[in-house]
Amino acid sequence: MIGRLLGRKLGMTRIFSAEGVALPVTVIEAGPCYVVQKKSLAADGYDAVQVGFIRKRLDKLTKPLQGHYEKHGFKSGFLFLKEFRLDSIPDLEVGQELDVSQFEIGERVDVVGFSKGRGFAGVIKRWGFQRGPETHGSMSHRAPGSIGASAYPSRVFKGKKLPGRMGNARVTTLTLEVVDVRPESNLLILKGAVPGARHGLLLIKKSE
Repeated sequence: MIGRLLGRKLGMTRIFSAEGVALPVTVIEAGPCYVVQKKSLAADGYDAVQVGFIRKRLDKLTKPLQGHYEKHGFKSGFLFLKEFRLDSIPDLEVGQELDVSQFEIGERVDVVGFSKGRGFAGVIKRWGFQRGPETHGSMSHRAPGSIGASAYPSRVFKGKKLPGRMGNARVTTLTLEVVDVRPESNLLILKGAVPGARHGLLLIKKSE
């Protein structure tokens, strides 16, 4: 197996260990994923496996994607399609199912997702700046304040903390412990929180 899987965040809850300790956990619908295409160093210049997650009717996809799936013998497409670059091609066949059974209780995984988008935000919400004076006459209650650098270098330095889009960024949470694996219902239960909102797409991979 490739040690990687696509999944969806179902939500958070808590479970109790054998010692009676309450553990905050995230429940993930992990797979099943299907091998759509295999790429090799000789033919494509690199080794990779392309997998699909959550089936979708072909007529709901674009023409190029329809042709891609039909070329590899699929009668339906997928809502999510992801390519994993690998050091070598594993012994997998096109159409083979990848499920959550490749993970074991107690091992560590990294989870990649997109954080919740919070729209355009000011410096107080986005960066935790302090407010300005709230007294009469103040013109900078929630403003960022001075951002210039005088006559030299007469520009704003890159990376300056300013208002802008907050959230909706790719986030990786490292070394989360696998608490439970339930292949019969395609569930993976991890200790702690993972990025994103409910039903958000996640990439789960074994920690190196």
